[in-house]
Amino acid sequence: KANDALAASNADELINNDKVDGIVGAAATSTTQAIVDKVTSGGTVECSPSNTGTNLTKIDDKGLFFRTPPVDDLQAQALAKAISDDGRQNVAVIAQNSDYGTGFVDYLKPALEKNGAKVVADVTYEADGTGIDAEVTKAVASEPDSIVLIGYPEDGGKVLAELIKQGSGPADVPIYVTDGMQSNELYKAVDEKDPSVTEGIRGTAPSAAPTNGASFFPAAFKEFATDVESPIYSAQSYDCVIIMALAAEKSGSDAPFDIAKELINVTKGETAAAEKCDTYATCVALLKQDKDINYEGASGSLDFNEWGEPSAGQYEVYTYLADGTYKVDETVDIGK
Repeated sequence: KANDALAASNADELINNDKVDGIVGAAATSTTQAIVDKVTSGGTVECSPSNTGTNLTKIDDKGLFFRTPPVDDLQAQALAKAISDDGRQNVAVIAQNSDYGTGFVDYLKPALEKNGAKVVADVTYEADGTGIDAEVTKAVASEPDSIVLIGYPEDGGKVLAELIKQGSGPADVPIYVTDGMQSNELYKAVDEKDPSVTEGIRGTAPSAAPTNGASFFPAAFKEFATDVESPIYSAQSYDCVIIMALAAEKSGSDAPFDIAKELINVTKGETAAAEKCDTYATCVALLKQDKDINYEGASGSLDFNEWGEPSAGQYEVYTYLADGTYKVDETVDIGK
């Protein structure tokens, strides 16, 4: 769970005491909002591997904030597609009252409507659990043929428990979630003794191993982090480190604003003749030959837009099984 106060304290330590040139993080969109003033006033580059909130696209970041995961306006299209492909037409939406939750809904509703579905309920709940039962009642009363839940395991698990209590759990009504609730331990937030409590829930999330990503990465990461069950955002984290290093190499400087100036360029090249490369070593070798590079990362073709974020994304569509784990059913490409 995000701890914005702790993040702010750590950001102060990194920027003012350790004098770092770049930060990989923050994990949550709200946390980046909490520290962005410190990042900009300290003149430090920030690259988040997991911030997907749409409200960060045009945040006042002095050109220092970047992110490697695709933004929620793209995931909203992927989720709407999964729902409509399943034949659902009357959708109730229950979202955490946060920039992540409400921001996602702002793009999900039109995407669903474009696909011919109707949003029959749109309710928000507080992450601390206040009023969850009343909001669930509103959603259930709309008699939906499917329910979308946007939140995180700690709070979303409480919503799921209430849905089950009101006879609208995943065994009764198809439930869809997003990346915030993708976890092989989600069931523990609902009923830690019953892994099957989440069975049948479907969801979307940025692909942990995109088909257009560097082929070596999935196996290398599994070998490196043997205890990580859910590798979501691992590829994006790796790419944050690599592109900051490549931008420093390209600019010939470790000054944050010099790095920031080249971050977009190394992800897509400055010319049509830019040469593709997928490792730090191969990309640096090209830079030393004064070649223009297009880094094709572990998370795929980043191709940053003017806001310093991917212009397309590949998403997993997954389903929870009886043992509490999820399996990926398919991947879909959105954007471009």
